[in-house]
Amino acid sequence: MTSSPSFNSRLRLAIAQMRSSNRHGPNIETLTSLVDSARQAGAEFLALPEASGLVNRNVADARAIIGTETDDPFLLAARRLAKEANIWLHTGSTPLRTDANEPRFVNRSHLIAPDGSIVARYDKIHLFDVALADGVIRRESDRYAPGTEAVLAQTPWGPLGLTVCYDLRFPHLFRDYAKRGARIMLVPSAFTVPTGRAHWEILLRARAIENGAFIVAAAQAGRHDDGRETWGHSLIIDPWGDVVADLGTEPGIFVHDLDLTHVESARRQIPSLANERAYAPPV
Repeated sequence: MTSSPSFNSRLRLAIAQMRSSNRHGPNIETLTSLVDSARQAGAEFLALPEASGLVNRNVADARAIIGTETDDPFLLAARRLAKEANIWLHTGSTPLRTDANEPRFVNRSHLIAPDGSIVARYDKIHLFDVALADGVIRRESDRYAPGTEAVLAQTPWGPLGLTVCYDLRFPHLFRDYAKRGARIMLVPSAFTVPTGRAHWEILLRARAIENGAFIVAAAQAGRHDDGRETWGHSLIIDPWGDVVADLGTEPGIFVHDLDLTHVESARRQIPSLANERAYAPPV
């Protein structure tokens, strides 16, 4: 499937790498600086990592400060800053409360337009419930309710595929986005160090190659206030699978011009979306 020629073919993108705190205040300060840097660089779009608004594994402490979509301080700041800078802003994700009867949070990303309005919401579908060889057990589903809907956000650059972190390991989600015209897919993340070292880049490159799409993966990096450590290496990967940006292990920002005609070129050369065939499942 090719994208409509009415969509913009170039995007000046800023990708941010963060080391988010266990309090909203420092993260809002960081976001303010990132938005200002992106604006000064002429970026049209700023992509943030997963948990940009808050990294806090103390559930009781987090519950006391996490808001709803209408009053969460980080989300309110993000909307205000996007409007002030006249920039598209993807929050990556931030934890929110939704229902008084649901004790768990949602891990929700927001796409904010330059007028400060929320144009798309996505709740992380696949939750990180794993038991690693080093004895670490992570059960994200104990704290978060899973999302149930894939989301294609409508933008001047065409439909944008929204995912969060562990969604990366479920290629059918990315395939569904590509088949519906997505040329860019966002993978905001807070990968652990062992899984990041082993799988981060190779999985991201695979998703780009399989779908002939740009993959934009903003990440958390380093040791956080709550004691956890994240892998970093925020990446931009082009439709041929080449890494065009790697932010390493320190917080920062990188601005890159995406030439979206490379998507059509990659899909013409290897038309796997068109070549896909239905088949009977194994028995």
